[in-house]
Amino acid sequence: MTNATGRHFLQIPGPTNVPDSVLRAMSAPTIDHRGPEFAALGLELLRDVKPVFGTTNPVIMYPATGTGAWEAALVNTLSPGDKVLCFETGHFSTLWQAMARGFGLEVDFVPGDWRHGASPEVVAEKLTADTAHTIKAVCVVHNETSTGVTSRVADVRAAIDAAGHPALLLVDTISSLGSIDYRHDEWGVDVTVAGSQKGLMLPPGLSFNAVSDKALEASKSATLPKTFWDWEPMLAANQRGFFPYTPNTNLLYGLKEALRLLDEEGLPNVFARHTRHAEATRAAVRGWGLEVLCLDEREHSGSLTAVLVPEGVDADKIRAVILDRFDMSLGAGLGKLAGKIFRIGHLGAFNDLTLAGTLAGVQMGLNLAGVPADGRGLAAALERLQAA
Repeated sequence: MTNATGRHFLQIPGPTNVPDSVLRAMSAPTIDHRGPEFAALGLELLRDVKPVFGTTNPVIMYPATGTGAWEAALVNTLSPGDKVLCFETGHFSTLWQAMARGFGLEVDFVPGDWRHGASPEVVAEKLTADTAHTIKAVCVVHNETSTGVTSRVADVRAAIDAAGHPALLLVDTISSLGSIDYRHDEWGVDVTVAGSQKGLMLPPGLSFNAVSDKALEASKSATLPKTFWDWEPMLAANQRGFFPYTPNTNLLYGLKEALRLLDEEGLPNVFARHTRHAEATRAAVRGWGLEVLCLDEREHSGSLTAVLVPEGVDADKIRAVILDRFDMSLGAGLGKLAGKIFRIGHLGAFNDLTLAGTLAGVQMGLNLAGVPADGRGLAAALERLQAA
């Protein structure tokens, strides 16, 4: 790598850059996780995290990554042999349905092209046909981190309701929470899955389940095996600000500060900022003469943009040039998109100048890698930022 000065540009779509104030908060001395000081912290966090999900219901926090929260959503609401409806929207939706199969669930996995979100029309068709109500849950990834495509969760809920079907709605918001408008209660979501390392601006290691009353009722009869992930002891301990096992105390200090930062900016402003940065990024991509992977204008992600490279070009070689010359990390293509795309993360602790620097680095890197990128790409992005 070329000798680099200054700060590394971490422009993958998570883990994201951690604000300095969050890092400082995490450096505080660890306290007794059974003592009164911790109880006060726990009660405060369990209350203050709810608005980020758009809920007044409980939010359960685990010392785990988002994969753990996936598992918790499944094992607390379902039983062996239950049928779930899942959608192939990208790499992570594929992994979630594979986990469901591993638990002995019957999965109806609707194939997709990785360029569109979950189809509300297919939801309506499948659930209307399921007159015996064999489908117990619909699983949707809100924002596919591998593709930069955002499914229309509100429309999915409307389709479930129009079919008059009792299926639970389980939604992965790992790369959208705190970045893209999301409303657990208003959209009738039953379990929202989330992680700490993206829009919440924390290191990996915290995961979340926001749960509806309907999901809590379903958990009473769910028989998939669980101990660590069991909601019941978590909710009981949370009543007093505690956890049934050792929590990651210092990450909770960081969460307190991250929630303060989101509240200070205001969630509507946070969402608007991400939308604006995504629009500027797409303007750059199109100005370079390249193609955004997402095909539906209603489904563009505010968290990241996946860029399709020309046929015969290796996207990973472009990423390698940019890392070597400009000390900037971009996201790789995953699964069947490996080598075909690169992903620009623009979420979390991020501002206009950071985006301008990111896009300048990509434009220079494309040219150095032998992929001609018209300078009007960066100019179009800057024009969008200046107009805001």
